[in-house]
Amino acid sequence: MSDSLVWHFFCQFLSRNKILIIIIKIMKKGNIGVTTENIFPVIKKFLYSDNEIFLREIISNAIDATQKLKTYASIGDFKGELGDLTVRVKLDKETLTISDRGIGLTPEEIDKYINQIAFSGANEFLEKYKNDANAIIGHFGLGFYSAFMVSKKVEIISKSYKEGAKAVKWSCDGSPEFTIEDSDKADRGTDIVLYIDDDCKTFLEETKITSLLKKYCSFLPIPIAFGKKKEWKDNKQVDTAEDNIINDVTPLWTRKPSELKDEDYKNFYKKLYPMSDEPLFWIHLNVDYPFHLTGILYFPKVKSNIELTKNKIQLYCNKVYVTDSVEGIVPDFLTLLHGVIDSPDIPLNVSRSYLQSDSNVKKISSYITKKVSDRLQSIFKTERTEYEKKWNDLKIFINYGMLTQEDFYEKAQTFALFTDTEGKYFTYDEYKTLIKDNQTDKDGNLIYLYASNKDEQYSHIQAAIDKGYSVLLMNGQLDIALVSMLEQKFEKSSFTRVDGDVIDNLIVKEDKKSNTLETAKDEEVSSAFKSQMPKLEKVEFHVSTQALGENSAPLLITQSEYMRRMKEMANIQAGMNFYGEMPDMYNLILNSDHKLIKQILTEEETACSTEVAPIQVELDTTDNRRKELKKNHEGKKDEEIPTVEKDELKDLDKKYDDLKKKKEGIFSNYAKDNKIIHQLIDLALLQNNMLKGEAMNNFVKRSVEMI
Repeated sequence: MSDSLVWHFFCQFLSRNKILIIIIKIMKKGNIGVTTENIFPVIKKFLYSDNEIFLREIISNAIDATQKLKTYASIGDFKGELGDLTVRVKLDKETLTISDRGIGLTPEEIDKYINQIAFSGANEFLEKYKNDANAIIGHFGLGFYSAFMVSKKVEIISKSYKEGAKAVKWSCDGSPEFTIEDSDKADRGTDIVLYIDDDCKTFLEETKITSLLKKYCSFLPIPIAFGKKKEWKDNKQVDTAEDNIINDVTPLWTRKPSELKDEDYKNFYKKLYPMSDEPLFWIHLNVDYPFHLTGILYFPKVKSNIELTKNKIQLYCNKVYVTDSVEGIVPDFLTLLHGVIDSPDIPLNVSRSYLQSDSNVKKISSYITKKVSDRLQSIFKTERTEYEKKWNDLKIFINYGMLTQEDFYEKAQTFALFTDTEGKYFTYDEYKTLIKDNQTDKDGNLIYLYASNKDEQYSHIQAAIDKGYSVLLMNGQLDIALVSMLEQKFEKSSFTRVDGDVIDNLIVKEDKKSNTLETAKDEEVSSAFKSQMPKLEKVEFHVSTQALGENSAPLLITQSEYMRRMKEMANIQAGMNFYGEMPDMYNLILNSDHKLIKQILTEEETACSTEVAPIQVELDTTDNRRKELKKNHEGKKDEEIPTVEKDELKDLDKKYDDLKKKKEGIFSNYAKDNKIIHQLIDLALLQNNMLKGEAMNNFVKRSVEMI
């Protein structure tokens, strides 16, 4: 590729970024060199996502320079005194200065490392001292130029650690030109002076710089001082003589677990998340092969809203903060954890702001998943009582993992727990053993009964317990999705909410008995109750009779397991809005064995028989003629049926519907003033938390009157 084509591509790529436009100008003038050999690393890696990272990059360079000096001293290449190595950050009216006492720069080094863009001093240093320079941060050689993202002018005042070195001052105002001149700096090291641009004045505010230092530099390995510590004196804050050191040079994750106590881990958690509850427990990560990874992951008390608990893991590269969006390196369900991960092997772009997918990332992700599952398994085995106490906080995390990651389910199924309505805990295998003899239906299916609300579904739960059945409590945010998954995982098993039907229909032990009521009587009592059901928004009731035994409740409200589950899934899963818009479908079951239902039926027949009898005769006559015509039409094509018969059948259908409505109207008129019918309906609604407002008030008044 010719130099002109390279230059054209370079200009097109970089034209959107302020600091990179500066680089283009410099290159065009030829004063600051960008050669064809190093253009492509710039194009590939130079993409800063936020101008605030300039402070991280400049301080990282200062830390590198200091670490290099310590390395030289350790191998005998530097014979002088190290002295105070604190990196200092200073604010003035127009400038922000970062100073170090590291190796400094000679004029030749400034020309090589500053004037030749994208020539990384750190890379060269790492190659030469690869066995002694594990703490070097920089990799790219472009970090310094991030200063121009917020500065109208930048100065480098530096003096090399080398014997006889002279101090030098480099200055550039963002134009194609720079100047280098002698300086009177007495001490070794480097001062980077940023003349903050007019549109970036926020970076001259003490609170802003403090927040950025805490965000990006809290754990760098060299002390960083920003001003002096303050104390209250004469009702105001005043500076003391002590440096305000903003970082912890030996963060907890760099220390050996054997040196640490539980209190150390808890205190570190409070430092990371000051407003959070105490963590449940934690994992200390430390691996050297096949990649380098350290860190501490905490299990927080997970709240019900998953999204609010994400993005709490902080990612570091050799103690330099990178991001808290770690989806690329940590499996989605593990983003619910809190803590820190530090690895030099996570591939990052030049600004350390974006993760790139490669084999190391996948290995690290798998390793973290394994460590988490191993830790949970260990706690479950050795501290089961404590594990059970924390289960309500843990379950949303574990359930989320099992739902979203197959390999985690394979591990978690041994330490995931069921909780029954009596507060007892079981592993999946333990619970299967508990219920398999009593809760297997006539077709050999194992039925898991569950409740989502102990109070609202109490009567249904009690009915199941009276039968000798066990009922699970599944009241978590993800439990409905979990139920659907477990039905696929468990062989010949199904989950049914305990209020999905009468108990005998939930676990069918034998073929169902026929209804004890005749069809006519079934219609009579069903019509009476159906006519008095309340008109609730997006709610429909289907009324039927069933022989449930004289000791069972007179009325029972159930809801279809399938429809209810689909509607609940619509609340948490995209693409199921159709089900969410459908009305709630409830079954009102009248217990034909109960004395009150029998009493209502007897009284209804007595009160309505005179009016109903002639209508019933006419209904029967009409229906017989309808059946006769339909039988005559069997096997005939539409055009073969006489028009007169079609019209007659149409008229008969309308007449039949009208008569049926008239008959139902008689039962409705009877039922509207029947207090027992209204009382039974309201009791059933109340039992299902569906009686509110005026209806509740009427129920109370009626109850008093009936007493």
